[in-house]
Amino acid sequence: MSFIQQVELSVYKPNTQTNPVARRREKLAFKVEEQIKLAVDSTYQPTKIVWSSDSAGNQHKVEQPKRIKRWWVELTDGTVQLTVRYGSKPLEFSKGKNAIALKNKEAVEPTLRNLKLAVLSGEFDTMLEQQVGIAKRIGK
Repeated sequence: MSFIQQVELSVYKPNTQTNPVARRREKLAFKVEEQIKLAVDSTYQPTKIVWSSDSAGNQHKVEQPKRIKRWWVELTDGTVQLTVRYGSKPLEFSKGKNAIALKNKEAVEPTLRNLKLAVLSGEFDTMLEQQVGIAKRIGK
C-alpha cells in the first residue's frame, strides 16, 4: 500500500481572511514572549534581516540586532513597575493606571508569563481595541 493511499486527502483552502482581533492578540503575545526572553536573559538580542549595500554597490541581506525596549523599570526602593506596550504606547488597564506594580525584579518573569496567557485568552481585547481606535483618530 502506497503512502498516498494510506492518508486522507482534502482540498487546500488557505486562510486568507484572518480575524483582526486574533491578529492583535498574536502580535501582543509575541511581544510579551520577547519580554519574557529579555527578563530571563538580559543579553537577549533578537535579529532582523535588512538589505545592505557594500562599497561596490551590491546589495545583500544582513542580520542586524533588533532594538527592544524593556517594559519594566526598577525603582530606587526595589519595586518594579511593568507596563504593557502595544505599538509605542502603554496600555491603560483602568482609568489613569497603565503600570503593574511588582515587589521585586524576580516577579517580572512570572507576571509576564501570566500576562501572555491572559492575552491569548482574550482578556486584553477591549484594551487593544481602544488603543487601535486612539491610533486611528490620531492618524486622521
